[in-house]
Amino acid sequence: MSPSTLFWTLVTVLAYTTALRLYQRSGHHLLCLPVLSGTALVLGAMTLMGVGYPLYEEATRVLSWLTGPAIIALAVPLYRQAALLRRLALPLLGALLAGCLASVLGTLLLAQVLGSPLALALSLAPKAATMPIAMQAAERAGGVPAVAALAVVTTGVLGTLFAGPVLRLVRLDDPTTRSFALGLVAHAIGTARVLQTHPGSVAFAALAMGLNGVSTALVIALLARWL
Repeated sequence: MSPSTLFWTLVTVLAYTTALRLYQRSGHHLLCLPVLSGTALVLGAMTLMGVGYPLYEEATRVLSWLTGPAIIALAVPLYRQAALLRRLALPLLGALLAGCLASVLGTLLLAQVLGSPLALALSLAPKAATMPIAMQAAERAGGVPAVAALAVVTTGVLGTLFAGPVLRLVRLDDPTTRSFALGLVAHAIGTARVLQTHPGSVAFAALAMGLNGVSTALVIALLARWL
């Protein structure tokens, strides 16, 4: 392991640890989400040391690789809730289809109305998918992976921030439904929030995150042929 890799890996881990403690001391306040404060700390360190993102990305490749096993580990709560998931299969698939199409088609339509370049629209369209899937889907469709990554983070943060008030407004209190909705619109960030607030129903958030990632990639791949 090179000195640069070791250094930036440690910086990232320390930033996350600090952000997590801040989040816990704040009483899990949404504005103190680790993805926000932790990212700010890393960006501050990069700015102070004059390091660009390409160097940081290369130095923290190990951490990026670890996101794969972390996502796969979510299969454990899915297995534990398998019976309930089978009973709710049809309504969950309906919600998945509606959410996926609304996210992708709504983004493309709004981009067309605003006169945005097609490459930008295709970069923003997979915003509700997980980071690796969104970046690959955007790149293969003709978009910009870096823009897709930014859109994913923004969507996850805003989705987590506004999901609570919106769900309360429509008087939706069922933990299962709320968890599925958070995983659907806010991917990994929403799933992490569910794990903290409703750990018993995290399987639904994980299911929504995984299926929406695959569905989003398929929908964008099909649409890209016609755009």
